Amino acid sequence: MKLKMIKFAGSLAISAIMLFANAQDPAMAHGDGAPQPVDTTGLKELGEEWLKKNPYKGNELAVKIGSSGYNSNCARCHGLDVKSGGIAPDLRYLEDDEEGDAWYIMRVRKGYHQNGVTKMPKFEGLISQEAMWAIREYIDTRPDDD
Repeated sequence: MKLKMIKFAGSLAISAIMLFANAQDPAMAHGDGAPQPVDTTGLKELGEEWLKKNPYKGNELAVKIGSSGYNSNCARCHGLDVKSGGIAPDLRYLEDDEEGDAWYIMRVRKGYHQNGVTKMPKFEGLISQEAMWAIREYIDTRPDDD
């Protein structure tokens, strides 16, 4: 667990350096775009209450849906195949446990702002909880080696 945290912290540091060094270089990102809807047909509906633990653990349909959702909503910043190019944290190093799930869903729902700058937009109200958790399950299936 400590090794994953060290890798994730290192990824954050590299992301910060790359973002600062390339703040004026839009080619570093995968492009801007509006959030895209994610078809979650076939997944169990989760209701109104926000879950703090991934309900789709081990669900192959969720991985397939999450792959599509990730590539249309997350890859532009977090990298194709979940390999960050330095713009945003490398999500392969998120903890694969309840703590990692809670951090992930809070960040995706609420976004992240630093010094008045939106580093990550909020997705709550734009894509469903089902889509968010399917994306998390896809992320968890990506190998964390290069």
